[in-house]
Amino acid sequence: MDVSQYLEIFIDETKEHLQTLSDQLMILEQEPENMDTINEIFRAAHSLKGMAGTMGYKRMQRLTHDMENVFQEIRSGNMTVKPELVDVLFRGLDALEGYLANILESADEGTEDNEEIINTLNGIADAATGKVKEEPKKPAEEAPKQSGGAKYSNIHLSEYDINTFEKAKEQNENIFGVTVYLQETCILKVARAFLVFKALEELGEVIKSVPDIQDIEDEKFDLDFSLVYFTKEDMEKVKAAIENVSEVREVVIGPFNFEDTSEQKEEAKPESVKESEPKNDTKPAPVKKPAAAQAAAKPAAAKPAAAKKQSKPAVGRTVRVDIEKLDVLMNLVSELIIAKNGLVSINSTDDTKSDAAFNEQIEYLESVTTNLHESVMKVRMVPIESVVSRFPRMIRDLSKKLGKKMELHMTGEETELDRTVIDEIGDPLQHLLRNSADHGLESNDERIALGKEEVGNIYLDAYQDGNNVNIEVRDDGAGINIEKVKNKAIEKGTLTAEQAEHMTDKEIIDLLFRPSFSTAEKITDVSGRGVGLDVVKTKIEGLGGNIECKTALGEGSSFIIRLPLTLAIIQALMVELGPEKYAIPLGSIETIEDVLVSDIKSVQTKEVINLRGTVIPLIRLDQILDIEAGSGDTDILTVVIVKKGDKLAGLVVDNLIGQQEIVIKSIGSYINCSKMIGGATILGDGEIALILEVNALV
Repeated sequence: MDVSQYLEIFIDETKEHLQTLSDQLMILEQEPENMDTINEIFRAAHSLKGMAGTMGYKRMQRLTHDMENVFQEIRSGNMTVKPELVDVLFRGLDALEGYLANILESADEGTEDNEEIINTLNGIADAATGKVKEEPKKPAEEAPKQSGGAKYSNIHLSEYDINTFEKAKEQNENIFGVTVYLQETCILKVARAFLVFKALEELGEVIKSVPDIQDIEDEKFDLDFSLVYFTKEDMEKVKAAIENVSEVREVVIGPFNFEDTSEQKEEAKPESVKESEPKNDTKPAPVKKPAAAQAAAKPAAAKPAAAKKQSKPAVGRTVRVDIEKLDVLMNLVSELIIAKNGLVSINSTDDTKSDAAFNEQIEYLESVTTNLHESVMKVRMVPIESVVSRFPRMIRDLSKKLGKKMELHMTGEETELDRTVIDEIGDPLQHLLRNSADHGLESNDERIALGKEEVGNIYLDAYQDGNNVNIEVRDDGAGINIEKVKNKAIEKGTLTAEQAEHMTDKEIIDLLFRPSFSTAEKITDVSGRGVGLDVVKTKIEGLGGNIECKTALGEGSSFIIRLPLTLAIIQALMVELGPEKYAIPLGSIETIEDVLVSDIKSVQTKEVINLRGTVIPLIRLDQILDIEAGSGDTDILTVVIVKKGDKLAGLVVDNLIGQQEIVIKSIGSYINCSKMIGGATILGDGEIALILEVNALV
């Protein structure tokens, strides 16, 4: 079977189940007797086992099977949850995440068996339940039921079949009859039958099946089926391959004596078997698999792993959408068609009223497209929970590793962000949290000495603020020592002592965001306060956002990230610079001012204006962007005041065109673009306008 068509679904669902396991194990550690949690973990492990088995990931299947067994024992009251069990379960979870990482990379789970985790897991279960350790059984094995025997001996062959068998004998192939009995509790009979065929196709060729393949595909069979099989492998290997499939109760296998099954036995053959005969007397082809499994019949697909390794699976392209959102989208598209028909109708009439009707239709079209934009935006929005849900586990591990007691408190997980932002924000948040845990929080003893609670607190809060989403990472630790930062900057030659004297606390804190700037006494493998903060800043500004830090010595630090809700369509102010048009995102604009040239002052050779008591530096866009200045009024300048965090700057432009909703198009890597340009947009007349990146300009 070519499982690549199901790979995206498998990856998405596996991520969900692994997150469930992580969340529930965190609860289990605190509440070892919580039966709801125990049942939830059992269900997640059971689902993962079934999915991994269907995809042919045997190592992943085995590990989840053993985890499921442990929880079955706990559910049955045969053992209780101890801390050492939780620790090994977390290691098992890490191993499963390792398998998933391999699958994301190459569509193959890799070769790590994780024997040590499996043995520890089974050892704890055996010790707790007093069982003698047995050889690993196949998943969900049951006590043998009354066997129906070798039903394959009733399979009838035609003369043409027998000729094929003679050739197989000449090529030293073994010819086996196989009868497979499924468990009575088996739910997905067709899927299990398919997995048996898939396992056999890797070792040889299925020649005939009873019932025939169409009946198996249509689920017209009881809990057994028989087949004739050519292979170079021995009987034990074939049997083991089939037994490895979940929910197989028994496999009866033996040499197939084809001399006794010629056409003369037609009379004695059961009716159901007669029906499964080919209608014409052509040479038999290898048996056709169920529709879901047809690909398995092809030699190339017989070894799916080899084919799968050639390319990375395409992931991260799916978003789960509420059906109601799609209904709204569908209605808006139908309105769009009505608007289009209205315009076509006006175009085909010579009526004098057509101008008024045309304007009316344009207004209607504008209304529909605005609603359509909002609706598509909502479809692209994903709760931030999908990113932050992995952090409680990370803080739990850091707490053990660093020997510090700490707790993570999260709010606003339901806050939604555009999918493209969500995909990029995880790493910066992880870095900030690790910084808080490692260098923000004091040690347990220090906290007690300072009169603080022994358990340190880290907070992750997300909330919407207008067209932005703010994410705040804060702690109640030691805070940032501003003097220490200042001294480090002077020591490294970043500042002179004279410059440092005139800097505000905020400007000194901003030094932490410079490349490779750190105040850490020793760099640990967890983090160093400041190490990599430049990377965090670059990533967030690349998403059109910004980051600022607030701190109070002895009380803690707070890092506030502001991100735009979407990166696709924005409101912008269109401006003219000489002969060119530029777009400035509206979210970055504070105000627009007319400034007299005589009011411009100079501070340290830089132009500034004093606007209602605030000194704001001027940025001459025509000089920075190398544009020939326009021939407008030279006494009064039009200045667009923009902000980045709490910093302001004035962009000098020639003319204002007005506010417009623009679609951001990436310039791509073909043009080596300045950081000051955040993309481009196509205007109504087909002209291209570049979008200014305000953060970089400021």
